[in-house]
Amino acid sequence: MKLATRMLTIGTETAFEASARARALEATGRSVIHLQVGEPDFDTPANIREAAKRALDAGKTHYPPFPGIPELRAAIAADSTARRGFNVQPENVFVTVGGKGVMFYAILALIDEGDEVIVPDPGYPIYESVTRFIGGKPVAIPIRQENQFRLDPDELVSLVTPRTKMIVLNSPANPTGGVLNREDLERIAAVAIEHDLVVLSDEIYSRILYDGAEHVSIGALPGMAERTITLDGFSKTYAMTGWRLGYGIVPEWMATGFGKLIINSISGATTFAQYGALEALTGPQGAVDAMVAEFRVRRDLIVDGLNAIPGVSCLRPLGAFYVFPDISGSGMTGSELAGRLLSEVGVSVLAGTAFGGIGTNHIRLSYANSQANITTALERMRTVIAPAVPATA
Repeated sequence: MKLATRMLTIGTETAFEASARARALEATGRSVIHLQVGEPDFDTPANIREAAKRALDAGKTHYPPFPGIPELRAAIAADSTARRGFNVQPENVFVTVGGKGVMFYAILALIDEGDEVIVPDPGYPIYESVTRFIGGKPVAIPIRQENQFRLDPDELVSLVTPRTKMIVLNSPANPTGGVLNREDLERIAAVAIEHDLVVLSDEIYSRILYDGAEHVSIGALPGMAERTITLDGFSKTYAMTGWRLGYGIVPEWMATGFGKLIINSISGATTFAQYGALEALTGPQGAVDAMVAEFRVRRDLIVDGLNAIPGVSCLRPLGAFYVFPDISGSGMTGSELAGRLLSEVGVSVLAGTAFGGIGTNHIRLSYANSQANITTALERMRTVIAPAVPATA
C-alpha cells in the first residue's frame, strides 16, 4: 500500500514539529522556554466561555447551517463593515474550522493545475503547501528586512505572468510582524485590477497592532471587494486557538462554490463554539485591549534584548506577536542556531527557513509568553550567540 502521489507535494507547519521536539526534551526533565508557536498564552475570556456553556445547556449541539449560524454571520458582517471600511453582507460570510479552512477553499476553488499563486517569502507555509498540493505553482515574492518586511510592489509586477491567478497577502504578517501601509496596498490593488487577479488577504492579526499602525483592508479599496477573499478568525484576537473557528468574506460570484466545499469537507463549524464566537464579537472588548497592551510590552522587551546580543539585528514590528531577527552576524544560519538554542540552553524557536528561502539567516520568535520567560530566554540565548560571533579586525 502507498499514499497517493500528490502527498509528495504537501508540506507541513514546522511550529508543530518544533513543539513536539521541545516537549520531548522537556519530558526528560530539561527546562524549555517555548517561543516557537504562534498561540496567545492567555485564556479565552470568561464571557466567551460562558456563552458557549449556555449554548451547550440550551441544546445547541446539532448540525449548524453550513455557512455558519445566522447570528454569527450577521455579527461578522457588521464588525467587518465597521472595521474594514467596505460593505459586508451576511450572505458573503462563511464560518470555517480555523482560518486554514479559508485558505484551502479559496485556493481549491480558484486554482487550476499550472496556475500561479504569488505568495510571501517569508510567509505562512500553508499558502505554498496547499497551492502545490492541488497542482498550482507558488511564486515567492521576497519580503526583506531592509524594506521593513513589506513587499515591494514593483517587484510584484515583475512576477506577474499570463498564468498568475492569485496574490496572497498577510498583514500584519507571520513570521515578521510587518504591516503593509495604505500606499503599498493601493499599488498592489492596481496590479490586481490591471491583470485581473484575485487577492487572498489573510488578516488574522488585524487587531494586534502597535504604535498607532493602521490596518488597511485591501477589500475596501476601489474595485477590490469583488476580487478579494478576506480571511480572519477568532484564534489570535480572542485567544481561541483550540476553538478552531475562522471565517472568510468572499465575493458574491464565489459564494456558491465556497459553500459546496464546506459541505463536502466539514458540513459546518461546531455549533456551540459559534455561539462563543458571537459573544466574542458582540461582548466586551476589554480583554483584547489588555492582551494587545501586554504584547506591546513584550515586543519591546524582546526587541531590545535581541538587539543587545552581538550578532543579532531585530526590527521593531508594528503588528502580530512575532519577531524575525537577522542573526547572520553570529556566523550561524537560522537553522543551526535554532538547533543549538534548543539542545544547549532549552530555548525553542523556529528557523527562518520554515517560512521560505529568505529566512536562511533569520529565526522566528513568538513573544506570546510571559515577560519573565522572555527575559530568561534572552539570557540563555546570549550564552550561545555571543561567543559564536566572529572576531572583528
